This record gives sequence, structure tokens and C-alpha cells, in this order.
Amino acid sequence: MSAPGASGPVLVAGLGNPGAEYDGTRHNVGFAVADVLAGRAGARFSAHRKSGADVAEGRLAGRRAILVKPRGYMNLSGGPVTNALRFFSVPPEDLVVVHDDLDLEFGVVRLKRGGGEGGHNGLRSISKSLGTKDYLRVRFGIGRPPGRQDPADYVLRRWSSTERRELDVSLELAADAVEALLTEGLEPAQNRIH
Repeated sequence: MSAPGASGPVLVAGLGNPGAEYDGTRHNVGFAVADVLAGRAGARFSAHRKSGADVAEGRLAGRRAILVKPRGYMNLSGGPVTNALRFFSVPPEDLVVVHDDLDLEFGVVRLKRGGGEGGHNGLRSISKSLGTKDYLRVRFGIGRPPGRQDPADYVLRRWSSTERRELDVSLELAADAVEALLTEGLEPAQNRIH
């Protein structure tokens, strides 16, 4: 992320799967956070053919923000994200990816730059398409599947009634984390959010 106060645009990609059957599933929490951010920016998503994503443009924390929701499935997120970065002339260091994370308890939000993908197909696709893992991530905890449930099945399930009661607050926290990255930079934002 460019230094706080930088004037260039930032691209925030919320990850998920397209289609009504995936709305409200754990894997689509990136889309949900992007929707919260669009509301804060007073922006609306519309189809952007050149990138293969739904895009909303506005201002967040005083910076021009391009919000992106890839229109392909999770494991194909890299193409639309890379296309959007190129189209809007945003360097990869000003990319923030919001995604679900099995290794964090439900609602826990963590920030990091780079590192592994933890088996997340959306991150793997983005890293491969960009040719780097060195981009910012906002990790939204969805917890581990109960018992022997397959993680691939678990991430496509809808939130439990208990989780739904707390979800809106957690989505706002994740949106706050994105804005903190824009205003403060990674380390100060980590200190505040973690």
C-alpha cells in the first residue's frame, strides 16, 4: 500500500462466487464486505466487461477506491482482478483482497501482506495471475467446519443463525479494517484491528 495520504487509486477486491445460490454463504463474505464499502462510498456495482467483474467506484478514507467483485467463480478470481488492476492503472501494492479464512474464528479480522494462500483457491488464482503474492489481504474468519465436514462443503454453506446475529457487526469491522489500511498503512492498521 502506498504511504498514507497517497493520491493514487486503490483497488479492493472482495472474493466470492456469482449467482443467487451462493448469496449468504461463508465463501462470499468478500462480496459482502465489498457491498458494505460501496455503501460507505455511495457507489453502486455495475458490470465492467473489460475486467470481467462488477465494479463500483467512489472515495474511501479520502482516496479513490475501485471496488471489484469478480464475476467468475472463486478459483478464477485472478483474471478479473488482474484485468481491473491494468484497466484502472493500479499497481499490485495498492491491491487489497478481502476473503474468507478457515483458520480464524468466526468474525475475527486480520490484516497481512503476502504469504501463502492457505489452500484458498481465490488467492491462489490471484497470486498466479499477478505473478506475485505481495498484495494486502483482509482475512475474515469463518471458523473450521464441525466434525468431519469437508471444508469445501462448509465454505459453501450459509451462516448459522448465531453467526447471522453477529454478521453485520463483523462485516462493518472488516470494512473498517480496509479503511484503516488506506488511512494508516499496514502496521498501524494491524495494531488497531488486531
